[in-house]
Amino acid sequence: MMKEVLSMDHVSFSYQSEEGVTEKAIDDISFAVQQGEWIAIVGHNGSGKSTLAKLMIGLLFPDEGEVNVFIQKLSEANLWAIRSRMGFVFQNPDNQFVGSTVQDDVAFALENNGVPFTDMVTRVHESLAQVNMSNFHDHEPHHLSGGQKQRVAIAGALALKPELLLMDEATSMLDPQGRDEVIRVVEELKTKTGLTVISITHDLEEALLADRIVVMNKGKLLTTGTPTQIFARGDELEAIGLDLPFAMKVSRLLRESGMELFGEHMTEEELVNGLWTSHFSK
Repeated sequence: MMKEVLSMDHVSFSYQSEEGVTEKAIDDISFAVQQGEWIAIVGHNGSGKSTLAKLMIGLLFPDEGEVNVFIQKLSEANLWAIRSRMGFVFQNPDNQFVGSTVQDDVAFALENNGVPFTDMVTRVHESLAQVNMSNFHDHEPHHLSGGQKQRVAIAGALALKPELLLMDEATSMLDPQGRDEVIRVVEELKTKTGLTVISITHDLEEALLADRIVVMNKGKLLTTGTPTQIFARGDELEAIGLDLPFAMKVSRLLRESGMELFGEHMTEEELVNGLWTSHFSK
């Protein structure tokens, strides 16, 4: 049986505005993440994704319900022990850098956690190798490209040997090449190590790679399912302000123009295969 790594159990959270008005940001959310899964949490701006991320790592605590991580209710008493088993990669990698070189930056959290020097050196080299950044260990982080910076941020998280990697809009500031670099690294790590991944994103192209997708809308859980199940509800996703993957939009436009296409096409490869099949079936 798969082990449950994280669960939200009827979680609600409200903010207090400057005018004293209570605004519910998360409204009765429940779902679970199993060991080795990649879960993508998607939603438009203001859907509650960022608040959900803060609840998962204990920057906020729910008004109602429970956040359970590694089968423990997250609380102030166990917060640091639980965080030590998690890795975080955020939207802007520059905000995470503290070292003057790449290797110093990756080693920073290890040093804070009291990891012995010889073990620390090994972990730094191993984690940089995992993200294909071994040749940059003496480089200054701020001189790297966006994709390289995020790979260093991932290396810093991996050096701690986390059981769960949380990425909060980690590719949103990257160009297409940088985004592809980061996603490829995460895919490879998940395949090789069985790492559990939660990616919070508004990018449905990225969400296609997940095992399951959680769709948020106005603080509520709209639906959850596999990418195929979720994108079968394309009209509903567009209605709440989400942008469908490029291949799906092209496929729809081709059908509307009268072309006969078989099946759904969520990726460009599927679309090409669909066009090929349609052409040679005539």
